Formats: sequence, structure tokens, C-alpha cells
Amino acid sequence: MPKVAMTPMPARARVALTREVSSAMERCELTHLSRSTIDIALARTQHEAYEQALRGLGCRVVRLAEQPELADSVFVEDTAVVLDELAVITRPGAESRRAETATIADALSALRPLARIEAPGTLDGGDVLCVERKLYVGVSGRSNRAGIEQLRLLLSPLGYVVEPVQVRGCLHLKSAVTRVGPTTLLINPRWVDRRAFTGVDFVAVDEAEPLGANAVLVGQSVIYSASNAVTAARLRRREIDVRTVEISEIEKAEGAVSCCSVILSVAG
Repeated sequence: MPKVAMTPMPARARVALTREVSSAMERCELTHLSRSTIDIALARTQHEAYEQALRGLGCRVVRLAEQPELADSVFVEDTAVVLDELAVITRPGAESRRAETATIADALSALRPLARIEAPGTLDGGDVLCVERKLYVGVSGRSNRAGIEQLRLLLSPLGYVVEPVQVRGCLHLKSAVTRVGPTTLLINPRWVDRRAFTGVDFVAVDEAEPLGANAVLVGQSVIYSASNAVTAARLRRREIDVRTVEISEIEKAEGAVSCCSVILSVAG
């Protein structure tokens, strides 16, 4: 039998898009927290450590320039939903944040075909949780039904299912639930009903750490806030590799670890 030449699969690499902390961060949008003083220098130091954690897990970090006039612009996750086939540029629910999308679109245009959410739709990337070929999308104060329906129309032809999920008491769906494994979710069941998710396993946050449901899954490891030590220990007991980072100043702006990067795969 003649030998068949095998074409090697192209290598894939991870890129993490981030953005420098804005000098205007103290003017950030707040919904559930009272305003408190943010130490911008410390926020930048913590953000650099976060980027280093991404590098430690094999990501090539591409940091976009500061947008000093846009207080929330470090939270790049909200500006795009990136899949292997497509990047959807969002229309953030907070009007003050809509100008953030232009530079994200520029950065992604060389890496993915682009689509956009249009008015009257609103969509924040922090409301979008992808588990295999299903996208759970939070119906929240930042993402409305019109935006979710636009996302469904864009992604259904690509074989994705878009499922709206009601959230309560928190800013985004990913405030309440994130992936810590291929089909394992870290959840705060007070903020989202676990029955909305199918075919998955759950780890619940400790009740004293309601903000602890947000994590960033990178490969087989999780980047996680050092503020939630009890829940971190719970994850480690499940043999999940947890890499903690200090993000106290980012948390004062209602941010979390997932908010600060857009992670995608590219040809190596």
C-alpha cells in the first residue's frame, strides 16, 4: 500500500488583547458598588501582573494604548465576542463605553472577519459565556434582547446556539458564572439559575465570596482573583490549577479578571 503524505495541522497560538489602565478610571461606570478612591498606579501594577500571568500560561499579550478619556477602557472583554470563525464587535450598554470599540475592531480586523451589533441592540462581552458550540448570553442591564437576537442571527449559520439567560443582582452574566474547565462552571447560584445551563458540572462559590464566580480559563489553568481565597481552595480541591492575582483596584471599578482581556487563537 503506498504511503499517504500527511499534511501537518497548522500550529495555533494564544493571543491576549489587553489595554492599559485609563488615567480616568475613577470616573468609571458603577451599578452595584459605591464609588471609592482608585489608586491608578497600583491598578496599573496589578494589571501588569495580570498580563504576566497570561504570559505564564502561554499567551502572547498585545497591549493596546491607553484611552485616557475612556474610564472603563481597560475592560476590553466587553467590546468584542471572538470565536474561531468571526469577531463580533459589540455595542456596549453604557453609552459612555461605545467609543471603546473602534480600536478593538482595528486590532481584530487582521485576525478575524468582523461583524457588529447595531442599534437598538446592546451587548457587552461580559454577558457572553461560550461552552463548546453554545453561547449563553446574559439578559442584563448592559445587554438587551435585541442585541442577543442579533448575535443569534450572526452565529446560527456558523453552527452556534445562542441562549438568553436572565441575571439578577450583578452586572454581567460572567459576574455570576464562568468556565473553569471545558464543561465545568464556577457559579454564584444567587445571581443566576443553574438550571439555565445544560451538560455541565458546577463548582459553587463560597457564600461569603459572592464576587468569586469570575475566572479566566486559559488552557488547563485558571487566572483568579486573590480576593476569594476560600473559593480558590475549593477549586484546587477539584484539581484545578488556579493562578491568583491581586486586582483590588480593578474590583473597585466593578471589574474582574475576565474583563481585562480578549483571548483568541491564531496561526502560530
